[in-house]
Amino acid sequence: MNKSAIQYLAVLFLVLSVNQVVGQKSWSLEECINYAYENNIDIKKSIIEVESADDDRLQSKLGLLPTLNASASQSYYFGRNLDPQTNLYEDQQSDNSNFGASTDVTLFNGLQKINTIRKTQFDYLATKYNSDKIRNDMSLNVAAGYLQILFNIELVKNAERQVEISQDQINRTQKQVEAGSVARGSLYDIQAQGASEEANLVSAQNRLMLAYLDLMQLLDLEASVEFDIQKPELEITGAPTLLPAEMIYNKSVTLMPEIKSAEYQVLSAERSLSIAKGMRSPRLYASGSYGSNYSRQILDILGYTSSGLPIWGDTKPFDQQLKDNRAGNLFFGLNIPIFNGYQVSTNINQTKMYQETVDLNLQAEKLRLRKNIESAHADAMAAYQTYLARKKSVEAFREAFKYTEEKFNVGMVNSTDYNVSKIQLANAESDLVSSKFDYIFKTKILDFYLGKSLTLNDIANVTIK
Repeated sequence: MNKSAIQYLAVLFLVLSVNQVVGQKSWSLEECINYAYENNIDIKKSIIEVESADDDRLQSKLGLLPTLNASASQSYYFGRNLDPQTNLYEDQQSDNSNFGASTDVTLFNGLQKINTIRKTQFDYLATKYNSDKIRNDMSLNVAAGYLQILFNIELVKNAERQVEISQDQINRTQKQVEAGSVARGSLYDIQAQGASEEANLVSAQNRLMLAYLDLMQLLDLEASVEFDIQKPELEITGAPTLLPAEMIYNKSVTLMPEIKSAEYQVLSAERSLSIAKGMRSPRLYASGSYGSNYSRQILDILGYTSSGLPIWGDTKPFDQQLKDNRAGNLFFGLNIPIFNGYQVSTNINQTKMYQETVDLNLQAEKLRLRKNIESAHADAMAAYQTYLARKKSVEAFREAFKYTEEKFNVGMVNSTDYNVSKIQLANAESDLVSSKFDYIFKTKILDFYLGKSLTLNDIANVTIK
């Protein structure tokens, strides 16, 4: 057994081992996409960002509510301090307990809080649509990986068919050599071509394994996981019925999340500018507080002497002191910005520049979408025409090879002409497979821009393998 045969058997064993592992479960394209939606790390991170933006939106609404805070403190004094009983400074030790509550509310500040609510709402929607864009990108990548596997499967089938044809021809030529009707050199040429096609088969099988691995890695599956895909026999049975590129764009521009995200970023920037301008407005606010305190220095008054001096008893009870020492206030204030180092003006100018930037981003996204749709539409039409041309080419090369094979079997052409004809047919069949899957993927992209789900069920009504 020669070295090439040993390598072929080794790779074939590896292919069979992989197929045995991954062949236990068949995944449809939709299942692969849904699995990526649920398990992809980038998608999970984008969902967390959406939840964070939602929290910011809720917090901006809660910012309209007044603040309310409670406080409690315990103080110890020694040395010369104010006696709470007599309001005179005395040298003594004392301790006080203080309890209170305070509130503050903004009545008007140039509508900054209202505009902040609107801004966070737009930020939330922009983040949400950005997450949808990540999902869309993932679905396209999964579809491309899925079709790449199907493409390589057909290449493997073509390579296997070429190997079988070569082996049949080798057997036939061997008999002709033994009968003396064909020179032995022709047998060597056919055997060499057969070995080359076996190597091509190994290469095709390797590419198939790598295509499986690429899709599994895209789904974040470990290589040891049982994985296989459904294998529909995809056939192009009719001419494409594609909408004009302009109609597809007009529909897509209202659906694509990257456009929605850019639009909400523009609206958010407008609210940011309103907030920045609102910083020039006076702030009208109200605040209030209410509290009480307790001190061991405050004593009960049991009565008064004949001269009018109080007769002191023990420390006044805690609850009585809290009732007697109650106090509160209500305060209205107006804060008028006059000069702050041009910070407000600088912030307004920077916000205007940011607004211009997001406006340009929106225009760029729409321009990119239009170019992508126009390119995909032109590519789909070109791919279909290429498919038709290569289909005719395969038919022509197949008839040419059949004719050459018949003449070779009767000794009318040599082995070189036979091998050239066979190679031309193999190349034409590979080109046909390539153009077919190129056309299918391009049409799926156009369906995607129209908001349709990515599926292969509409390509051909066949049994799924």
